[in-house]
Amino acid sequence: MTVARQLAGVCLAFACTSLHAALFEDEEARRAILELRQKVESLRQNAQSADQQLQKSIDQVLQSYRSAEQEVGQLKQSLLLLQSQIDSLKQELSAVRGESEQLSREITLLQRSQKDILSSLDDRLRSADERMKTIDQRFDKLEPVKVQIDGLEFEVDPTEKRDFDASLSIFRKGEFAAAASSFAAFLRKYPSSGYRPSALFWLGNAKYVLREYSDSVSQIKAFVTMSPNHLRVPEGMLTMANAQVELKMPKEAKKTLEDLIKLYPNSETAAAAKERLAKLK
Repeated sequence: MTVARQLAGVCLAFACTSLHAALFEDEEARRAILELRQKVESLRQNAQSADQQLQKSIDQVLQSYRSAEQEVGQLKQSLLLLQSQIDSLKQELSAVRGESEQLSREITLLQRSQKDILSSLDDRLRSADERMKTIDQRFDKLEPVKVQIDGLEFEVDPTEKRDFDASLSIFRKGEFAAAASSFAAFLRKYPSSGYRPSALFWLGNAKYVLREYSDSVSQIKAFVTMSPNHLRVPEGMLTMANAQVELKMPKEAKKTLEDLIKLYPNSETAAAAKERLAKLK
């Protein structure tokens, strides 16, 4: 009986120990399962987050691709437009080249025509020069003609009379620069001409109008000295006095006016000289 109780006690103790060990093992298993669940949940969340991130990246890539497709489309349109413009420019360039070639041909023809015209004109001018030389020679062979001008009477060659009349005509047209050149050339060509006093007078007046006052004074002084009895001496002296005033030579101008009034008191110019002299005083 005692042995049976002892055996029963031993069995009970063993059973308790086994139960305690079983309970301990179940607790460990639960804890392991919980930890495993937590790891799985964490992995699931990480996987979900990775999926979301991946989807976001895919969406961005798709958006970039669509944007690239749009840009490519726009680029294609731009290239098509540019090609169209290039084709249009090629056509215009071809047309311009055609016009340029046509103009070049026309210019060549025009130059040839111009050369022919100039050659013909040169021939005509040479022929005209020869005729003029012949006419001049005929004039040179003519007898001198008698001329009366400004109270003077003398004989001159027809060409000399023609040249003086031409110079005076230029002056009367108001072309004073051309007239001054023409009278100066006349005086050089005919230094002993009977027209010389008159030519000096008109040359001095032309110089005055051109505001070349020093030359005007010089020419008129030569005129007065050469022909003091010339009908236009009073007019010449008045012009000379006015030129001296412009040259800031009041004393010389006053002297010229006083001489004019003294030497030609009855001339129409003397009255104008008196008025001018009164303004100088």
